[in-house]
Amino acid sequence: MKLLLKLAWRNIWRNRRRSIITITTITFAVMLSVTMRGVQLGTYEVNIRHVVEVFSGYMQIQHPGYQSNPSLQKNVRYDAAIREILDAEPLVTSYTPRIAADGLVSFGENSLGAAMIGIDPQREARTSQMMSRINEGSLFESDTSLSVVVGYKLLQNLKAAIGDEIVVLAQGYDGSLGNMKFRISGTVKTGSPEFDGIAVFMGLKSAQDLLAFYGRASVVAIMVDGLRDLPDAYDRLKEPIESSNHALLRWNEVMPDLQQAIDLDNISGILFLGILVIVVAFGITNTVLMSVTERFREFGITLSIGMPQSTLLSLVLLESLMIMLIGTLIGNMFAAGVNYYIVQNPIVFGGDFEAIYAEYGFLPRIESTMRPSVFVNSTLSILGVSLLAIIYPLVKVFKLEPLKGIRYT
Repeated sequence: MKLLLKLAWRNIWRNRRRSIITITTITFAVMLSVTMRGVQLGTYEVNIRHVVEVFSGYMQIQHPGYQSNPSLQKNVRYDAAIREILDAEPLVTSYTPRIAADGLVSFGENSLGAAMIGIDPQREARTSQMMSRINEGSLFESDTSLSVVVGYKLLQNLKAAIGDEIVVLAQGYDGSLGNMKFRISGTVKTGSPEFDGIAVFMGLKSAQDLLAFYGRASVVAIMVDGLRDLPDAYDRLKEPIESSNHALLRWNEVMPDLQQAIDLDNISGILFLGILVIVVAFGITNTVLMSVTERFREFGITLSIGMPQSTLLSLVLLESLMIMLIGTLIGNMFAAGVNYYIVQNPIVFGGDFEAIYAEYGFLPRIESTMRPSVFVNSTLSILGVSLLAIIYPLVKVFKLEPLKGIRYT
């Protein structure tokens, strides 16, 4: 085996130019594959974290039918039993109840539709970053406060100002119409112009008073340390939550549109990489076939003096594997450098690109990841296709007869 390795190594460098070109091709393919997948997955992760940490949470407790058809009638009993389940799970870092309802907001002669969200400001501050999006003014301090925070565009459309009083009108849980007067304490800018044009944040208990929704919530948002903790936390909480006649949904079930957008982009990336790998495979097939064909006379002589066909086949296979391994190793080194640079220095867009990204709820930036699976999966894909690509040249060697090889010109 040691002799075969030495022969294979020497044979690689008998034609330096061809070997270097082949290694460069594999290096470029691996570097581009790993870098692109790293950028894709890294950007997905940062956008998922952005969305779930801003408001939705990694998981939500809901009424079983709420996601498909939200209404006040489909609610969660936010009681001690639910809190005990969540407090007992070590992977849960925080949670907060929320009330969501539609209503009408009036100021002077202006009346507009609004999406009312009742929150507990103390719990919300530990659970999401939504309240860090305060644009002007300040957040109300208590869930019983008669102050509200509205979207900055809603404030403009109402032609009101911070400190003004507005009237909120909504249909309650019991079917009655409720109305309350609130003072505008601040505005919020979430990055979604549509949401900022209808959002009204108020205290949880104030919302319960307005909607006759006592002891209830529309959803309970749950946070964990990150996406890696999500599967374990979900598996542990699923049974006790569902046994209490509630549904436990992950972020991608709460926001299927975001998941679909990511899936669509991911498929396009995989198709591009597939084309790249196929092109590289044809290049490797051509290179190895040329290397084998021009050495038929040499192979014929070695077979005629007693070298077993299997040994010759192993020699050619070792040469191909060495070239592949050198190329993948160098490619991973370059890819690690590029990915690490992007991790440390994310690419941030401005101007029109920033507005386009914001319209779809994404961060206007490109990031990467150093996750080992990105390197392993991309490398194995290149190696796997490369091994398939050398099957034909190996078959030619396997079928070679000593006399035909000697006479080959």
